[in-house]
Amino acid sequence: MKDLKQISIKVIIKNQNNFGSYIASPNYPVYRYSWLRDGSFIAYSMLINGETDSCLKFLNWVQTTIQRYKFKVGKIAFKLSSNQALYPEDFLSARYTLDGMEVQDDWPKFQIDGYGTWLWCLAEYCKLTEDDSLIEKFQDSIRTTIDYLTMVWKLPNYDCWEENGNHVHPSTLACVYGGIEGINRFLKEEELSDLLEEIRKFILSNLTKDKRFPKYIGSDSIDSSLLWLSVPFHIVEPDNPVMKKTVQVIENKLLFKGGVKRYPEDTFYGGGQWVLLTCWLAWYYLEIGKIQKAGKLFEWIEMQSDEEGNLPEQVYKDASNSDIVADWEKRWGNAAKPLLWSHAMYLVLVQKFKSLQS
Repeated sequence: MKDLKQISIKVIIKNQNNFGSYIASPNYPVYRYSWLRDGSFIAYSMLINGETDSCLKFLNWVQTTIQRYKFKVGKIAFKLSSNQALYPEDFLSARYTLDGMEVQDDWPKFQIDGYGTWLWCLAEYCKLTEDDSLIEKFQDSIRTTIDYLTMVWKLPNYDCWEENGNHVHPSTLACVYGGIEGINRFLKEEELSDLLEEIRKFILSNLTKDKRFPKYIGSDSIDSSLLWLSVPFHIVEPDNPVMKKTVQVIENKLLFKGGVKRYPEDTFYGGGQWVLLTCWLAWYYLEIGKIQKAGKLFEWIEMQSDEEGNLPEQVYKDASNSDIVADWEKRWGNAAKPLLWSHAMYLVLVQKFKSLQS
C-alpha cells in the first residue's frame, strides 16, 4: 500500500531547487515556474510536517526576490502620489523563474495573493518554531511587502486562478488579511490593526444579496477559494453565518462525486474537481467538527493518486464542460501531475486529522 504522506514529502523535496523555490509542476510546461501563493502553502505543509529547512529555504528565496524588485514598490508609490497611470509591468509579479527572475511573457502578473501568503507563512514559521529572528532578518522585505499591499489591495487584480483581472476578489483579500494579521502579531503596529479592520469591513460590506461571499465584488457567482476566508485566514470563523451560507452554496454547486470544482463557469479542462480544493473543504469540515464528511473527502483525494502516488491538479472525467476537454489536451497536454500544491494540501490535511487525535 502506498504511503501517500511520505510520497508527497518526497515529491515536494525533489522539486525544490537549490535557490529554495518550488516548481509548480515539473511535467507541465506552463507550470515550470514558482508562484508565491502556491509556494507559501507548500512551504507551510513542509513546516507542519517537520521539514522546517525546506520551509526556511523557500522563505529566504522569496525575501531575496522581493529585495531584487523592491524598486517597483517605490515606483508605484511615486506614480500613485502623482496621479500617474499604472501598467501591468509596474507591479510585482505573481510568479518567477526558479532563480527568482521575472518571467517575460504575457501571463497575468498583477496578482497580490502570493505576497499575503508569504507573510502568513513567515509568521507561521516564527510561531511554530518559536524563533522570531526572521522578523529582524527579513525586516526590509517585510516592510516592502506591507507597503505594497497597503497601496494596492483595493485595486482590481487577477484572482488565484490568473483570471478576472478587472475585479477585486475576497479570497485574494483573505490572503492579504491573513499575511498582515500574522506578521502584525510580531510587529504590533496599530496602523496595521486599523488596516486589517478596514479590509475586513470592506469584504463584509460587499456580500451577495443572499448574504454570502461572492466570487468577486459585484458578482453573484461562487468560488471554492472562498473557503480561505475562514481557513486559514479567519476573516470570519468557520461557524459564522456568512461562511456557512457560502459553504452551503459551494456544496450545492461545486461538490460533485466526492471532489470540489473551482467555480460553475470554469472551462479549464472542462472544469473538473481539484484535489487541493477538496482538501480545503475537508479542512473546513474538520474545523466545524464534521469528521465523517472530512473523511469521505479524504478517501476521494487518496483515490486520485496514480500508481506512483502522484496527485494531479484536477480530475476532469466528470468535467462540467466535457466537450472542450480535448481542446485543452491538444493545447497543453494532460492536466498537471504531480502538482506540488495538491500534495501540499494533502499533507496539511493529514496533519489536521492527526491533531484531532492528539
